[in-house]
Amino acid sequence: MNSPIPNASLLRELADVLSAASFTADGIAAHLGPDATDALYRGEPGVVLHATRGGSQLDQLIRFFLLRRPFTPEQITQMLGRELGLLLIDATLTTPTPSGEVTVAFDIRPHVIAGHERLVVSDCDASVTDVVPGRDHVLGVGAASLSLLSATPVTPVDRVLDLGTGSGVQALAQAGVARKVVATDIHQRALDLAEVTLAANRVDNVELRQGAWFAPVEGERFDRIVANPPFVVGLPEVGHVYRDSGLSLDGATELVVRETPDHLAEDGTACILGAWVHTVDESWQSRVASWLPSEGVSAWVLQRDVVDPGMYVSTWLKDESLDPRSPEAIERTQAWLAHFDDNNVHAIGFGWVFLRDIGDHPSEITAEELSHPFTDPLGPEVEEYFLRAAWLRDKDADDVLDSRFLVRPGVAIEEVSVADTDTGMGFTEEVVRVTRTDGPRFSHEINADLRTVLAGLHPNGLVLRDVVGIFASSRGIESDQEIATLEQSAVAAIADLVRHGVVVPADITEIEDGIEEGAKSNEGSANACVQRLGDCGRRGSWSNRLP
Repeated sequence: MNSPIPNASLLRELADVLSAASFTADGIAAHLGPDATDALYRGEPGVVLHATRGGSQLDQLIRFFLLRRPFTPEQITQMLGRELGLLLIDATLTTPTPSGEVTVAFDIRPHVIAGHERLVVSDCDASVTDVVPGRDHVLGVGAASLSLLSATPVTPVDRVLDLGTGSGVQALAQAGVARKVVATDIHQRALDLAEVTLAANRVDNVELRQGAWFAPVEGERFDRIVANPPFVVGLPEVGHVYRDSGLSLDGATELVVRETPDHLAEDGTACILGAWVHTVDESWQSRVASWLPSEGVSAWVLQRDVVDPGMYVSTWLKDESLDPRSPEAIERTQAWLAHFDDNNVHAIGFGWVFLRDIGDHPSEITAEELSHPFTDPLGPEVEEYFLRAAWLRDKDADDVLDSRFLVRPGVAIEEVSVADTDTGMGFTEEVVRVTRTDGPRFSHEINADLRTVLAGLHPNGLVLRDVVGIFASSRGIESDQEIATLEQSAVAAIADLVRHGVVVPADITEIEDGIEEGAKSNEGSANACVQRLGDCGRRGSWSNRLP
């Protein structure tokens, strides 16, 4: 059974003491060292207990709050001071044990969120102790929260909506950059814990509202919407409020994607974490696209993971601490998989849906798969993507030809050669790619001719039309028809490279100014395969675009 919500003022006082004792994300990592820190996040308490055997105040704080070891009242007052220690014992922050000791009743954990040290209060999970989350369980900073944090911009805006705030993680991230944040949740316990979390961090520009989906903000619009809905794909039932919507299959993601455009302010952006089914009847790209209006939004859909139904069900059963070998888990598995079979589901995808309000323009939808490990923060890329998309939206072929471009600093040429099986010796060139070495590491196949055109681009140099003209002249191409065909192919290739930021229009100064800073902060890797709706093949290959 869940413990009653602790007092907000007590959490503020506790947070001050913890911070002074270096009980912060950075302080704990420095104290434990890399090996024990990794063990802490892997859920291996024995290693961390060994690392905290010294008995210092920080050792004791880690043992009590993070490892949930039982402490005597005397140990707690020694660790926190007599007055605060006694308050902690008397409050709902601790649970007595039969031996007369107490354990912490909540997960009180420091994190770095949007560059700031924060303290997040949530229900205890099963990471270091044997816990079975109940129906009303409220999560802290989990994998889904981290995924959304990494993908959400933190540039200044006026109003932000955090839809389905849970313990307030996304609201914390946005509170530092927004004038006002409205955080909603259907779950009162989640809102209560969010209030405690906000109080512990002395955040006062977040308004909490209770209600389902968009009901608490009916008729309101926001500059940024952040949503981590209960997106688990399954039966239309609610076993756990934090993950189950009561809607069948991917109904939760569909509902949020459908209704978000009605709540975006002019040029507003939405960052939605979600899941969708793959069926035998339609592609996942078409399924997600069907949830969006015919005009008014630019949509960028990124699928990060795809799993088969069996693996998906097993993962979520383990999430609720169910042994997959138990009779209950076997029964649940069969019912879940039967529901997938009845709806022709053969896989489940997971990722992000980013939306930008574009007024009365026809909607644009791009769906991509990020199939490789991806660690770079996506937030800066999201904003730049929509800048690039807006530039393309306003340009026709002649505009593109009359523009100057910058090949993004750090872009690399990859040349892949394989053993020459015809001659039995040496190597033959298989493919040439132009690849970003920052952000999502988008990669596109090119041929020698497009490579030559790219080499001729300069933000203060010739426009694309002139670069293509020089290329044509060097190849002896003189007829107007051949040159027009060459220009058309170059426009198509450059437009696709602009979409992925491999090539940047020289007149988008916001991108040029931010490239160097963004490159410093993005050190992970990913490759992406782009599929635009209506195109059954892989995009990103232009080996036949230029003659």
